[in-house]
Amino acid sequence: MLQLDQRPRRLRRHPWIRDLVREHSLSAKDLIWPVFVIEGEHRREAIPSMPGVERLTIDHLVEAASEAKSLGITSMALFPVTDPAKKDPRGTLALDPENLTCRAARALKRAHPEIGLIADVALDPYTSHGHDGVVIDGDVHNDETVAILARMSVVLAGAGFDVVAPSDMMDGRIGAVRAALEQAGHHNTLILSYAAKYASAFYGPFRDAVGSASALGGADKRTYQMDPGNSDEALREVALDIEQGADLVMVKPGMPYLDIVRRVKERFGVPTVAYQVSGEYAMLRAASERGWLSWDKCMSESLLAFKRAGADAILTYAAVEAARWLAKG
Repeated sequence: MLQLDQRPRRLRRHPWIRDLVREHSLSAKDLIWPVFVIEGEHRREAIPSMPGVERLTIDHLVEAASEAKSLGITSMALFPVTDPAKKDPRGTLALDPENLTCRAARALKRAHPEIGLIADVALDPYTSHGHDGVVIDGDVHNDETVAILARMSVVLAGAGFDVVAPSDMMDGRIGAVRAALEQAGHHNTLILSYAAKYASAFYGPFRDAVGSASALGGADKRTYQMDPGNSDEALREVALDIEQGADLVMVKPGMPYLDIVRRVKERFGVPTVAYQVSGEYAMLRAASERGWLSWDKCMSESLLAFKRAGADAILTYAAVEAARWLAKG
């Protein structure tokens, strides 16, 4: 008979003991729900490249937030879908306190003041060329863009957003945003920095959802988003953003960059967020629709992987579905 002094399987034998010794767990409060907002009333638009995800008008968004809140989701991130006719090279609409994002924030805060609202701070939803900043002589101009982003952050904070999240990857923007918020009296507005945002092929469905893919016209963002081959650079970027006043930092995309999540958390020990981006969501959904994977089991496993890597919170388009699964146990 096989003789063993150690039998690790004893700790896996029954559900109760597996639950008792589990090192990492997932809850609805770990999830941030990113949502796409459109103009109009009583409208929902399916996104073909993201099955199960819809663009919502403000009235439907407020209703959807009710369910999310009832399931234990405590925060949402808003992404506007802008009419191409209202876009221009400088993203002027981003500075309008009556733009779609600001109106959506005010409506959500009236109906659900306890939900934390996160605002994307970047110009790509508003620029006619689809870049995250102002293009001058063929280059996305860093300092010109940063000045606009700082003003944009003040507008968003004034509309009721609890968190501004610069996703543009311009140099020095966290310091400029923090200074602008302080000067405007928004001392308690949090900054969630997209500190390590990579130039990734996994963003495709998102760009379809917000309408920036056609505006880019095949151009890429490699002059400002990070090279996927670099990891030490991510630590330098995070260190700079923390020094400039970021309260939380993000790694994006999530699953292909779990090593970065782990390194950031271990090095800095600050609140660390991972973004399960549109391409990650879409490929799991597509595989499940073909019967190749179990949607709920694989999505749950992937979300748990973020927690295991060190993420404190996860942006995922599956937040509401995952919260339903968690509620059932």
